[in-house]
Amino acid sequence: SDLPEGILNIEVADSVDNIVIPYFAHTVYFNPSRRVPNATIYMLTAEHTTGPVPRCNNFIKDDSIASCPNAGDYSNSGYDRGHMAPAADMKWSKQAMEESFYMTNICPQIHNINAGDWKDLENLARDMAVNYGSIYICCGPIVTENDTVTIGNERKIRVPSEFFKAFLRRKTDGSWCSIGFIMPNKAGNYPLLSYIVPVDSIENKINFDLFFNLPDSIENEIEANFDIRDWSLK
Repeated sequence: SDLPEGILNIEVADSVDNIVIPYFAHTVYFNPSRRVPNATIYMLTAEHTTGPVPRCNNFIKDDSIASCPNAGDYSNSGYDRGHMAPAADMKWSKQAMEESFYMTNICPQIHNINAGDWKDLENLARDMAVNYGSIYICCGPIVTENDTVTIGNERKIRVPSEFFKAFLRRKTDGSWCSIGFIMPNKAGNYPLLSYIVPVDSIENKINFDLFFNLPDSIENEIEANFDIRDWSLK
């Protein structure tokens, strides 16, 4: 009936460096060796898609995390400081807004995707939250062994080759549905439908288990399959 306990928890493979950082409105699974998040997770409600808090634009190091980059590590790198949990989802709370600018929530993104298709996907998430009342979001970078490019002089920050976003929601009949997106970290402008994948495809690439506190029978079904009609997508 109610939300399974800890539905927003993810299970990271033992082989992946990981520090769990529970912020006020989102949780970051931070990778201290890559200096980017493994994933950022949060719930977005219809009420949280608007609010009075202005964008703060103050990218800062989280001093509680020794391996966290500084904002300056991105300077003149050719990459944007790309939010995983976006600032525009945090306008309802000053603390939520400020914490979304911690560098633990940031990845090197090509400007064209940060200001283009990734932003469109963030807008889509807010539309979904309004349509359905609330959705669960898990997003982050996809970093493979072949992704050897780094930025930053003092702290080497790994540049991801792709980004993922997974959505989960409860339908009015009480059942669950999920859908995933994988987007290359390179210039291009494509319909969001062209990025859709089952959540399983994301998990296979990132080596961790999303929404793993759902009962296995439900999790296995919804992560292997999706129906774009469940998400008002055409």
